[in-house]
Amino acid sequence: MSDGEDEEEMGVGEGRTEAEAELEPALALTTPAKGHLQPPRERETWAKKVEFLLAVIGFAVDLGNVWRFPYICYQNGGGAFLIPYCIMLIFGGLPLFYMELALGQFHRCGCLTIWKRICPALKGVGYAICLMDVYMGMYYNTIIGWAVYYLFASFRSELPWTSCNNPWNTLNCTPIFETGHNTSVSPAKEFFERSVLEQDKSNGLDRIGPIKWSLAICVLAVFLLVYFSLWKGVRSTGKAVWVTALAPYVVLVILLVRGISLPGASEGIRYYLTPQWHKLKYSKVWIDAASQIFFSLGPGFGTLLALSSYNKFNNNCYRLTIKFFDSLDSTFGGLEAMITALCDEYPRVLGRNREIFVAVLLVAIYFCALPTTTYGGVYLVNLLNVYGPGLAILFVVFVEAAGVCWVYGVNRFSSDIETMLGHRPGLFWRICWAYISPIFLLVIFVFSLMGYEEMLAGDYVYPSWSISVGWLLTASSLTCIPAYILYKFCITPGSFSKRLSIIMKPEEISETTAINASYGTGTHV
Repeated sequence: MSDGEDEEEMGVGEGRTEAEAELEPALALTTPAKGHLQPPRERETWAKKVEFLLAVIGFAVDLGNVWRFPYICYQNGGGAFLIPYCIMLIFGGLPLFYMELALGQFHRCGCLTIWKRICPALKGVGYAICLMDVYMGMYYNTIIGWAVYYLFASFRSELPWTSCNNPWNTLNCTPIFETGHNTSVSPAKEFFERSVLEQDKSNGLDRIGPIKWSLAICVLAVFLLVYFSLWKGVRSTGKAVWVTALAPYVVLVILLVRGISLPGASEGIRYYLTPQWHKLKYSKVWIDAASQIFFSLGPGFGTLLALSSYNKFNNNCYRLTIKFFDSLDSTFGGLEAMITALCDEYPRVLGRNREIFVAVLLVAIYFCALPTTTYGGVYLVNLLNVYGPGLAILFVVFVEAAGVCWVYGVNRFSSDIETMLGHRPGLFWRICWAYISPIFLLVIFVFSLMGYEEMLAGDYVYPSWSISVGWLLTASSLTCIPAYILYKFCITPGSFSKRLSIIMKPEEISETTAINASYGTGTHV
């Protein structure tokens, strides 16, 4: 037997320390294997730390913050709503936000591969997230397409949603400065419903009508922009966020200045923000506050994991979590979560051919999204919003938090953070991760199931068959979790108890540190 063969047989050869031998499997992942012409794909990092910050802000501050938060605040006590909102932010939102940033940065992989290093049995959580991201891409880009339609419609001397002299207006259309009647409809409402959507030409989901091609083209423009922002990974996304994350704030500031200068603005602000303290005794107010925090920060969609996985190993994600608190990025983020996960899981097939993979994926999602551009597409958008990610994501992120905090363990997770940042998380964070955050999620999920009908409330009554289809959408992602647990259990050899033990233990603990070390440690920020 040769010396080399002897070393391979013994595991530790002459000239190698035991520690080097232990790191060999991990280092092999970053070294070309024999017979391969190409080296493994090296993981990118953000060109500038501020690009990561902008990407996270752009994902978290989305359409839901602009149109959902004002309505919920008004309905739940005005200024008084800020009390449960801030409480839920501190004890539920921030711990989960910090948890996902730390997980992605430490393990440097997406929502599929990461479970090998936490709890292999729960890899179905990653597949559920990918499926929900597809559902979200089917309708969220359509909503942005509506905005593109408005953009082109505004290139007129008179804005079409300010008057009642248009072909689509009805006799009930009443300009906002004129006295109305019981059946009055604003010109802005008629422009959206009868010009942008033309939903009056459909009978709801029973007959949604043909595709409105002008709207389909607007949605296609959104998909093209998304592609060229994602095709090169963080190199292209990092450049796009300079526009997509900052431009909305410029527009919002302009609208704010314009709004407060209008007649009666002070009375409207006072009416909107005057606290209604008596509403704090209703559980719905607290549940709405928790739900708004959760959907604002976005844990569970895999996006925070994906974005932080491109950080340097010692980047201070804790400081970002704290600083983060003095629209198009949301669709970037959701799709980037799925793309990162699949490219990490299948690096040779998808990772090396990212541009082609992203193109095929977006083309497929675009064709799936075309029904939302029909005359009755708005009803499908609402259905997908509620039953696609709306309900399922709550349970998925509960399983994720439970897997990290209860199976992997808060102590082990805290040690990982100490390895990155040089200090362990404080007692507040550890208590939230161990007890408050998982319970926080479970309670929101239960109450959301009880009140799901309110999410579809409106003038249109959804047919019973569409509700059944909606629950199938919810089940399609949720069943990924138990299905993968069963699959993993069946393919694992050994007795019943031995199998459970194996599938619950991380597979790649020793490799993780070695891989992270090979990418460079960076500096604290």
